[in-house]
Amino acid sequence: MPLRLPRGKPRTTTWLGVEHGFGIRYYATGRKVYIVQTRMAGRLRTVTIGSAAVITLHQATMVARRVIAYAQVGLDPATDRQRIRSAPRFDDFLAEYWRRCAPQWKASTLVTHDTYRRLYLDKAFVGIFIDALNEADVTKWFASLNNEIGPGGANRVMSILNSMLNKAEAWGYRLENTNPCRVVRLNRKRKCERFLSHAELGRLGKVLTEARAGEHAVRANAATAVTLLLLTGCRVGEVTSLQWRDVRGNRLKLRDSKTGPRTVWLGDEARALIAGLSRIRGVPWLFWNAKLEKPMLDISWHWHLLRDDACLPGVRMHDLRHTFASHAAMNKETLPMIGRLLGHSNPQSTARYAHLDDEHILDAAEQIGAAIERMMRIDCRP
Repeated sequence: MPLRLPRGKPRTTTWLGVEHGFGIRYYATGRKVYIVQTRMAGRLRTVTIGSAAVITLHQATMVARRVIAYAQVGLDPATDRQRIRSAPRFDDFLAEYWRRCAPQWKASTLVTHDTYRRLYLDKAFVGIFIDALNEADVTKWFASLNNEIGPGGANRVMSILNSMLNKAEAWGYRLENTNPCRVVRLNRKRKCERFLSHAELGRLGKVLTEARAGEHAVRANAATAVTLLLLTGCRVGEVTSLQWRDVRGNRLKLRDSKTGPRTVWLGDEARALIAGLSRIRGVPWLFWNAKLEKPMLDISWHWHLLRDDACLPGVRMHDLRHTFASHAAMNKETLPMIGRLLGHSNPQSTARYAHLDDEHILDAAEQIGAAIERMMRIDCRP
């Protein structure tokens, strides 16, 4: 006859002694289930194995032993079961990630991320739950992405997915350290180490001087902006978005940049360049297109004309920042100083700008060799 429990006592447990924490639980309704209790992640957990009317004692014992073994190596079946029940599909998680994280992004980052999402993430991993996404899924997706948008763009989209899956772990949708992006090898980045030599700077300087003195006001403004890029090492957007309120004597107080607000120190040449700009009443921007009555936020077309006149095909405006840093290194400025001038938050970002050409390497080798030779000629007699 089934064990009848006293009224007011909903259940009782009998420990079977086969394994520590393994027992059978009786309910007032007459239902009996096998359970196992063990400590998981510092907490005492009770895992229900199954109904005693369905599975045998031997089967329940085998399951109990596996649960205890999992707990001993740090796994938590109870938590896993709860996570699996709550994990959303990839598309639903993508919407949640965007809703929770997008407000923290810069406006320019949001524009770029929105484009990548619309083109390459919205239709990815259809029907797959976020906790079931594995290495094979991501590897296949990344390979097709390379064919579609090339190695650089594929790396950018992969970085978004990597951040998403890290958040999935942090928010409890995936087990820790299961992000499949970690094992997918990214495409090798193309190193752009182009900087202008003394001769190239001479040619470009001549073209810029002539353009600034010319009658074409818009081109003169563009030439001034390019010159300011060379003299400060700023990024293009940092210069073209400058407003008069950002100019504070011998420095620029940038309200925003790639690494956040920062100060750019101005030498005499840069201050004179800014002082020579026409200030239009009611216009806050330094670089203004009077013909179109809007700020000159994009000067790439003018730059292409200027670089062609200077016989510098293929040189990017960002190479002017590289030129500033490389010549600072060749003038024996330290990497920490160059990093401060460029507004780098990571010292490794600065190291890539410290390239010396053969002339300076040879000069350094000759100086070191001469110094050692002088030391070797020291008379060591008492």
